[in-house]
Amino acid sequence: MPLRSYTDMGSISGEAPNYNELMTEYAPFVKRIAYHMTARLPASVQFEDILQAGMIGLFEALKGYDISKGASFETYARIRIQGSMIDEVRRFDWMPRSVHKKSRQLSEAIRIIESERGRDAKDSEIAEYLNISMDEYYIMVKEAAGCQLLSYEDMVAIDGCKDELDTSEIFNPFDKLQEEDFKQGLVEKISSLPEREKMIMSLYYDDEFNLREIGEILGITEGRVCQIHSQALLRLRARMTDWINDNSK
Repeated sequence: MPLRSYTDMGSISGEAPNYNELMTEYAPFVKRIAYHMTARLPASVQFEDILQAGMIGLFEALKGYDISKGASFETYARIRIQGSMIDEVRRFDWMPRSVHKKSRQLSEAIRIIESERGRDAKDSEIAEYLNISMDEYYIMVKEAAGCQLLSYEDMVAIDGCKDELDTSEIFNPFDKLQEEDFKQGLVEKISSLPEREKMIMSLYYDDEFNLREIGEILGITEGRVCQIHSQALLRLRARMTDWINDNSK
């Protein structure tokens, strides 16, 4: 069932919104985001904690939204909800510094290899560059999967969801232009990914299938889907680093 609009639920100018009703109406929206996010997190991260953080983000969005800006409430709310969830994950600092370091090493290796050879870096080439075995490489990729979640979400949300963020900041014309430019660059880099990586990104982020469902569609294991998904994000991180450097000159 489609969500009723923010205006339909009593948030028109001069009329106080019914926050209890709005929280109930948008709770399934928060739950979908929470399910999608926890699918990429270690089992130690509890769904209930992520969901609770998302509900806090929803309430902040309801309080901070300015309907006069003319933008979709769902767009604004999603940023606040995802940001609140990411903040919750970071608060527990479940990802060791060593994993972040390895993630950066993988992305940097991909960036250098692809820059030198002008094509997609192969798994074996990345492992050789890092002077590790293929087994060690796949372990690094697996460990980096959760780390890449935050990197990808941060890229999509540009600067994430700051505590003091309000509607006017999100919809500032100059910032919006920068955001659209960045998103266009990200779309271009996604379209340049190897075919299987691109397909998994589309199924996961656009169609919102989970890893198990994608594995069934492609005829591969859920673990392999997770591995390819993580490789795609590592490759995107490397390519977007080059994009940012080129566009900042």
